[in-house]
Amino acid sequence: MDFAKERHRALSDAQREQFVHDGFVKLENAFSPAVAAEARTILWSAMGCDPEDRTTWTHPVIRLGDFAQEPFRKAVNTAVLRAAFDELAGVGRWLPRESLGSFAVRFPYLDDPGDTGWHVDASCPADQAVAAESGYFDWRVNLRSRGRALLMLFLFSNVGEDDAPTRIRVGSHLRVPPILASAGEDGLPMMELSLAAAQATEGMPEAIATGTAGTVYLCHPFLVHAAQSHHGAVPRFLAQPPLLPRVPFELTRSDDNYSLVERAIRLGLGA
Repeated sequence: MDFAKERHRALSDAQREQFVHDGFVKLENAFSPAVAAEARTILWSAMGCDPEDRTTWTHPVIRLGDFAQEPFRKAVNTAVLRAAFDELAGVGRWLPRESLGSFAVRFPYLDDPGDTGWHVDASCPADQAVAAESGYFDWRVNLRSRGRALLMLFLFSNVGEDDAPTRIRVGSHLRVPPILASAGEDGLPMMELSLAAAQATEGMPEAIATGTAGTVYLCHPFLVHAAQSHHGAVPRFLAQPPLLPRVPFELTRSDDNYSLVERAIRLGLGA
């Protein structure tokens, strides 16, 4: 055993196998609650809402773009997360993040907010040359998950069962590779894949992404998941940034040095 490497492991053997077979792993205390609180202050200001005045909470969900202030850089660059990225995506195979983007802030709201369908997150435009012009729903997913090494859920507030936790179909990532296998490098559009994946995973066991502020769920990029209505008392702050790959995933390696993301794709293909 290489004890130097063992000391820097973020995940237990059980967590590694959970990621391969279930499609996600939960890391509690991945960043500090104090950093989460600093970040929420910035997010409240960006939304133009008052945390003490519920009359300013006029939307079921507010989506925010990229944030590169210090609390966000700290949250995504903790030692435990960087070690976990190595274990899941492969050492040297992912790009460090200096920001956190794609925030979804959900407010208490009894009715369906209209965005709660089961889906797989897209990762790349059909044509890199027109990436800036293409809308997100035109983006695609291919078998090697071009453009996304991990789906990540960063909890910047406490999230209980009533606070709109993300719904997860456990093991659903294993049913996506056969859908993508014949689509080639171009892959499939997000909406087409999501419809097929939702049908292929109907009835699978479900989990919900609950936890205290500072919890991070690291998920396989093919995981089928969905939002839900917020029935709690205070807004839920969640970042959904991708971990970007430095190099493409490979599904046939001569040295058998597969990352856990690659192992799961191969398992879904029956390899």
